[in-house]
Amino acid sequence: MTISDGAASAGSRELAGLSTGALREFRDRERARYEAIKARATPYNLARGKPATDQVALADQLLTAVSTPEQCWAEDGNDCRNYYGSPQGLIEARRLFAPMLGAPPEQVLVANNSSLALMHDVIVYALLTGARDGAVPWRDQRPIRFLCPSPGYDRHFQLCEQYGIEMIPVSLTGAGPDMEEVERLAADPQVKGMWCVPKYSNPTAETYSSETVARLARMGAADDFRLFWDNAYAVHHLTDTPDQLDNVLEACAAAGNPDRAIVFGSTSKITFAQAGLGMLATSPANMRWFVSRQSTRTIGPDKLNQMRHVQVLRNDAGIATHMERHRRLLEPKFAAVQEVFEARLGGTGVAVWTQPRGGYFVSLDVLDHCAERVVALAKAAGIEVVAAGRTFPLGRDPRDRNIRIAPSFPPADEVRAAVDAFATCVLVAATEHLLADRGVNA
Repeated sequence: MTISDGAASAGSRELAGLSTGALREFRDRERARYEAIKARATPYNLARGKPATDQVALADQLLTAVSTPEQCWAEDGNDCRNYYGSPQGLIEARRLFAPMLGAPPEQVLVANNSSLALMHDVIVYALLTGARDGAVPWRDQRPIRFLCPSPGYDRHFQLCEQYGIEMIPVSLTGAGPDMEEVERLAADPQVKGMWCVPKYSNPTAETYSSETVARLARMGAADDFRLFWDNAYAVHHLTDTPDQLDNVLEACAAAGNPDRAIVFGSTSKITFAQAGLGMLATSPANMRWFVSRQSTRTIGPDKLNQMRHVQVLRNDAGIATHMERHRRLLEPKFAAVQEVFEARLGGTGVAVWTQPRGGYFVSLDVLDHCAERVVALAKAAGIEVVAAGRTFPLGRDPRDRNIRIAPSFPPADEVRAAVDAFATCVLVAATEHLLADRGVNA
C-alpha cells in the first residue's frame, strides 16, 4: 500500500496557495461543473465492496457442481445430504482452505456464510461463558474494551457497539497499527480484543509488517485477550507481486501465547457473496472451546455447499487461478480511480489517497472537517458512498476527513465517470472550506 497526494502537473498550484480572487474563480468553475453533474442525475454506487456480476459469474460452476446423488458422498463415506460428520465441516473443505488460513486442517473450521457470523459468535460466547474454558465471562469483567485500528471496517465496530464493548481507536502507520500505542493500551486488563484486517486492510489497503505481527504476538495483554484476525483479503491481489503476511498463529505459538489469535476468512469475494462459506482457524484449545459452544447452536454446516466449493476450487492452486480471474476484472477499475484522482486532485493539496496492491477499497483523506460535506454533495448528485465517519468507531471520525471508495461493482467506464464526479465534490468542499478560513462567504 502506498499513499499518493498526486504529482503537481505543469502550471498547477496547491489551492491553499492561490490568492483569494483566484480561489473564488476556481470554486465557481467547480460549482458550475457540480451543478451540471447534479442536473444529469446519473446514479453511481461506490458505497460497498460488492463484487460485480461478472465476478460472481466466475463461480457459476457451483450451480451444477453437485447435481447427482453420487456426488453427495464425502471421502469418509458419509452422505452430505444427511446429518453427519464433524461440526468443523468437511475434511475436504478444511484441507482446501487450510493454506489460505495458515493452519493445519484439524485447526480449521468451515461453516456457512459468513465470517462475520463467526466473529459474532466468538464475541457472544466470550461474553457469556468466557474466552476460554474455565475463564471468567467477559460480561462479568465489564467494562470490556477493544482496540480498533482506524480507519477500519464499520461492521467490526457495529458488533462492539451492539454488545456494549467500548472501542479505543488506534492509528495506522502504513504497516499496521501504531504498536507503541497498541502495547501501551493492551496492558490494561480490561482490553480483551483487537480488530485486525492484516492484509490489504479495509479501507487503507496496508499489510501488517513482520515486526507488527511479531509484536502483536508477544506483547503483554490479559490472558483472555484475543486478536480477531479478519484476513478477509488474503488472496485478493491486484498485482503480480502479492504482499506477504506472516503467519499470526505460528507467531503467537512461538511467543508463548498460542491461544491469542483467531483467524477468520470467507469465500464472500471469491465465489458467491451470500452463498459461500465462512471459516476460522485457531489453536487446538480455542477450537475445542468454540466447537463445544457452536455444537449447541447448530447440528452442523451445509456440507453440500462445502462439497460444491471443493469440486470447483479443488486446491490452493485452484484458488490462486480463480483469484487471478478476479484480478483481471478488478484491476482496470482501480486503475481508473488512480488516473482520475491524479488528473483532478493531483497537485491541489486537498486530498491524499491510497494506491492499493490488493483488497477492495481506496481510502481517501480530504481536508480536515470536509468529509461530511463531500459526502453530502455526492449524495445530492446521485453518487452513493459510505457515510463519512463510518470507518471509525461509533461513526465518529475525529478529523472528519476519511472517505472509503469502493470501485468494484460498477463497470470500469462508470467507475471513471463516478470518480470524476466525486472529485468535483471534493474540490467544491475544499474551496468552500479554504475560503471560509479566510472569512469569505462560500
